[in-house]
Amino acid sequence: MKEELLFCPLGGSGEIGMNMNLFGYGQPSNHKWIMVDIGVTFADDTIPGVDLIYPDPGFIVERKDNLLGIVLTHAHEDHIGAIAHIWPKLKCKIFATPFTALLIREKFREKHIDITNDLQIVELNGNVSLDPFEIEYITLTHSILEPNGLKIKTPAGVILHTGDWKVDPNPLIGDNINEKRLKEIGEEGVLAMICDSTNVFSAGRSGSELDVRKNLLNVMSRLKKRIIITSFASNVARMETAFYCAEKTGRQIALVGRSMHRIYKAARQCGYLKNIIEPIDPRDAKNFAREKIVYLCTGSQGEPMGAMMRISSYIHPDVLIEKGDAVIFSSKIIPGNEKKLYKLHNQLVKDGIEVISEETEFVHVSGHPNREDLKDMYQWVKPNCVIPVHGEHRHMIEHINFAKEMQVPNQVQVENGDIVKLFPCEKPEVYDKAPSGRLYLDGSVSVDPESQSIKDRKNLSANGYLEVTIMITPKGNIHNNPILSFRGLPVNDIDDFVYGLEEAIEKISKTFKIGNKQQEHNFIDALKIACKKYSKDITGKKPFTNINLIRI
Repeated sequence: MKEELLFCPLGGSGEIGMNMNLFGYGQPSNHKWIMVDIGVTFADDTIPGVDLIYPDPGFIVERKDNLLGIVLTHAHEDHIGAIAHIWPKLKCKIFATPFTALLIREKFREKHIDITNDLQIVELNGNVSLDPFEIEYITLTHSILEPNGLKIKTPAGVILHTGDWKVDPNPLIGDNINEKRLKEIGEEGVLAMICDSTNVFSAGRSGSELDVRKNLLNVMSRLKKRIIITSFASNVARMETAFYCAEKTGRQIALVGRSMHRIYKAARQCGYLKNIIEPIDPRDAKNFAREKIVYLCTGSQGEPMGAMMRISSYIHPDVLIEKGDAVIFSSKIIPGNEKKLYKLHNQLVKDGIEVISEETEFVHVSGHPNREDLKDMYQWVKPNCVIPVHGEHRHMIEHINFAKEMQVPNQVQVENGDIVKLFPCEKPEVYDKAPSGRLYLDGSVSVDPESQSIKDRKNLSANGYLEVTIMITPKGNIHNNPILSFRGLPVNDIDDFVYGLEEAIEKISKTFKIGNKQQEHNFIDALKIACKKYSKDITGKKPFTNINLIRI
């Protein structure tokens, strides 16, 4: 029987974020697998108490003995954020370039896991041999240090997995995109290209970090008071730009926020950010005149605990903002964050602070390829087949139309869980489905979206909470008034509500005598129904209800 070459995304196809991709090769009953990236996405307000969501790895956990390794393209959270949560179920080798490896090590340290023996550092443009896969790292440009595409060579042919990328002619930090090697790979022949779809609707080019630097310097040169720049901490080129512009405008710079300090430290350890001024401690920045200081802080998406939100709310211990100061949002407004960001912008403007963002000035460029960038990649690589990933369905379908325009012979539309046969076949196609889904990180525990803890919390969030404690005598009689406690119910007159609830409970209690466990369960069920009905009649809410029976 002939060996097969398969591709299966478990996350990141049909959504932006949470990237996890599998490549398999071998006999139909015995494939060897590699995993490319292992990311998270961030929960919104519809899932109270949950911050992180990541792909369900069940399909590959069942095949972990045949998993040769996890190969990481770069250090963004949507590509590495799930590693410390999922790796303990896989226990395989991890491959990453130095900067990514440093951040990975920190993630495992926080979980008290020693990863030393399983984390292998790959030099830039280096190679990894995981028979039958020969993997070559290709330096690309993106909005983080050391972004890589992967040339995955198999006995059936070559796959190019782009990861996240753009064509930046002046990336400022790190090497230029390895156009020469991409062209060589194209000449050798590429069976399939797995490609980023994020900006497929955007015409032209995504722009250069150098252009942002020039414009940011112009903007900062005209500002006379305190300047606060907020950006993604992971964008080290933007961080260097902030340092550069601070120095050129005669200002000191202070870093604010844990992530900003962590990335700065990691970049320095890996030999980046060499020729910049030394940042000062935010606590010391208070000693400088307003026109002599720049703060570079986290929270560019209006995160409730981000430094920017705390500064704007006047609760940050080290950074004060005043009328006449300026805040520069040097970042994209990520879809879904508009509401909280505009609320933040409005609050700042109302307080007399100038707000500068990508909507008013050229202070940000994307890290993903616009259509002209995509055109370059297609012309260099000349793939026989394109599989769009890293996009919502609308992005991926548009990317397929674009690939047709570029006269790529084959295009395959996928979503999470689709298994694509790349070889042997007349043309690549989805031929099977793997189980896929998402897991929520609930506290420190992975739970299914349908788990009881999530359902209960949604119920509590929407309907409030009611607790009833009832005393039972040794003879099984109900003793005295119940003890009532409730939270989150829209009650105007508490005394009236309690009195009515006591009456409803008393009515049920009179019909029961608690002689055995079954009667106890029946009593609890009847009380729950009565309490919820009463609450619904009075408040319109059916609260999460807990009944305690205490024998005295």
